[in-house]
Amino acid sequence: MNDNLSILQTKGKELFGDHFQIIPDDYEVVHKLLTWFLQDEKQARQFGINLHKGILLTGPVGCGKTSLMILIRLLIPPQQRFGIKSCREITFDFIKDGYEVIQRYSTYAYTNTVTPSRPHTHCFDDLGAENALKYYGNQCNVMGEILLSRYDHFINNHMITHATTNLSASEIESYYGNRVRSRMREMFNLIAFDSTAKDKRR
Repeated sequence: MNDNLSILQTKGKELFGDHFQIIPDDYEVVHKLLTWFLQDEKQARQFGINLHKGILLTGPVGCGKTSLMILIRLLIPPQQRFGIKSCREITFDFIKDGYEVIQRYSTYAYTNTVTPSRPHTHCFDDLGAENALKYYGNQCNVMGEILLSRYDHFINNHMITHATTNLSASEIESYYGNRVRSRMREMFNLIAFDSTAKDKRR
């Protein structure tokens, strides 16, 4: 685990600059993420992590959630790496392309070059930063619909979803409704930075 931590530190400096560092306060969060992405069954049992669910990484603004998810994916074989897309970008795509965007991240999110087709893992960055939008006059909570759709594929085909968010559980329910929050409990392991984690971008 320490070797992987060193790799993340080195890659972080390469990608984000010499100021990047993983501080001791964040080691537990990083170890939990490594446990999941390296599929370490022994550590997973100790941490209470379900390796068949995705990751919901929560914490205050600027604590390093997105940076860690970008770095962690570098430890995964290229053919297994997940895509990272900001929720705000997805809502902009929705304005342009409409409801096809919801299918893009659910029904169409399969690799067809292998048999049987394999579901795509996606990480949705900054969940809750997007706005509910109108498309031809119809109100749509785009990310809520995507999560509900991916839940169905998770149940039927083990489609894994990851996300980062600044929202608390109660804020998620207020924003997306109880139905989405309930599905998220089934889809995600919660890994949380301390609420007092400092903004590292300052």
